[in-house]
Amino acid sequence: MSRVRVMGCVLLLSAVGCGYRFTSQGAGLPEGVRSVCAPVFRNDTAEPGLEVLFTRLLRQELVRARTLGGTGACEATLVGVVRSVGTGPTVVAVPVFQGNTPGAASRVASHQASATVLLRLERDGRVLAETEVSGAEDFLPGTDNGLSGDVLEVEANRQAALHRLAETLMREGYDRLASNW
Repeated sequence: MSRVRVMGCVLLLSAVGCGYRFTSQGAGLPEGVRSVCAPVFRNDTAEPGLEVLFTRLLRQELVRARTLGGTGACEATLVGVVRSVGTGPTVVAVPVFQGNTPGAASRVASHQASATVLLRLERDGRVLAETEVSGAEDFLPGTDNGLSGDVLEVEANRQAALHRLAETLMREGYDRLASNW
């Protein structure tokens, strides 16, 4: 056997052994569903606009998987509910002491945004698959670590973290539904 064939076989066997699988895009949705409609999510949080962000990023995943159906041409509907969202400090820098007196006060060094979303694939009122995804994304309080109290900078960082988190959760959610996890 030629060296190229041996290397090809080794790579194929190692890929199969590592859990990788080769499937065509859009394959794997329950009951052979090939086109999905995704109406705007329901937002059960007090944060306005999250339903739009999560819906847009889920539709982006459906486009990537070539399963987003057009109006009236859907075999199933993917319903989403933003169940929770939160923000809180994750790392607090402790004061540095100079002798017996603190040289600097404690301050927040990092924040974290978190969210939980329910995804349900339905056909004719029947649930084909359902999953709940949740996660968290860190963000900085500001360029000067929040000392100036620049609320706009902190909020911009939080919104960017929520966007990254939503993108990750929608990718994971679609993958779970497509693999019946």
